[in-house]
Amino acid sequence: MVSNGFTSTHADAVRSSPSTHPHDKETLDVNIVSRSEALQDVLNRLERVASIDTTVLITGETGTGKELVARQLHRRSRRAARSLVAVNLASVPEPLVASELFGHEQGAFTGAIQRRIGRFELADRATLFLDEIGELSHEMQVALLRIVQEGAFERLGASQTRHVDVRLIAATNRNLEEAVDDGRFRADLYYRLSVFPIHLPPLRERREDIPALAEYFLLRLAARVGRRFTGIEPASLEQLQAFSWPGNIRQLQNVIEHSAILSDEPVLRIPPSLLVEKRPGVALASKLDAALHDNEKQMIEQALAGARGRVSGSAGAASNLGIPASTLESKIKRLRIDKLRFRSHPAA
Repeated sequence: MVSNGFTSTHADAVRSSPSTHPHDKETLDVNIVSRSEALQDVLNRLERVASIDTTVLITGETGTGKELVARQLHRRSRRAARSLVAVNLASVPEPLVASELFGHEQGAFTGAIQRRIGRFELADRATLFLDEIGELSHEMQVALLRIVQEGAFERLGASQTRHVDVRLIAATNRNLEEAVDDGRFRADLYYRLSVFPIHLPPLRERREDIPALAEYFLLRLAARVGRRFTGIEPASLEQLQAFSWPGNIRQLQNVIEHSAILSDEPVLRIPPSLLVEKRPGVALASKLDAALHDNEKQMIEQALAGARGRVSGSAGAASNLGIPASTLESKIKRLRIDKLRFRSHPAA
């Protein structure tokens, strides 16, 4: 299971081998490997704010490690004795977001057969991580603003106001400043969330870290599958560092795992077919990000029609648009596109 580019089963950290890289800087309790200046600023900011209850907004492309940073902020805080509560808002159907965050009473709506405790109550005296915060509807932005300001809310179907002590960490792969300018995100909520912003650089801006990250993923994979690898061939390492990594660290991990499954040799070789640059897709992705709301929706619907409703995979709409499938799913949800209708009527 992958969590924002780092494997959650690997303690959400990148640990270097003590003998392989003796000069790597060991930062915080998890020894995150970082030779790049781009990530050093992130780690320094993380260390400064972790022990303070300040609200943090983590930004960065898909797969750059936003949940990893959130977990380290929690582990270094005075709330570390309690569990971090995390929710990906892009994965929650819009009608259920309020119930997910604030909970509901029995009978509050059709299907509410019993009381549910929301994420804010579960995170009382702990930390709540809201990933994909940019996907919230305007109605939910208003509700979130109230609890951020006052620490108060009501469960759905209840009249009693509840108060919680929650340290909030939010994350997004979207440009919230642009969303504020476009009227898609409330300015007052944005300023409440971005008290202390942390921006995660994409992997292409920290290429010095790629060899150590690749070796780490290979080491952990070898232990899991019971095989022994002595390293990665130099030519493959050069290919890894030259690649643009649109999917960032998550994509790097997938490439290493795919290559290891195919390999019969102790020295790992990366098949060149896994590192093919998709220049037209990258250009189209830039056009997509710059497009107005209507044009963006039209482009996505055209891609879905051509892919017969399929989002992921080599023939999916996300691949044709040159963006990660998770990003496209978020856009489909935000634009209220019914992707299922393209499966039976591809020309619609």
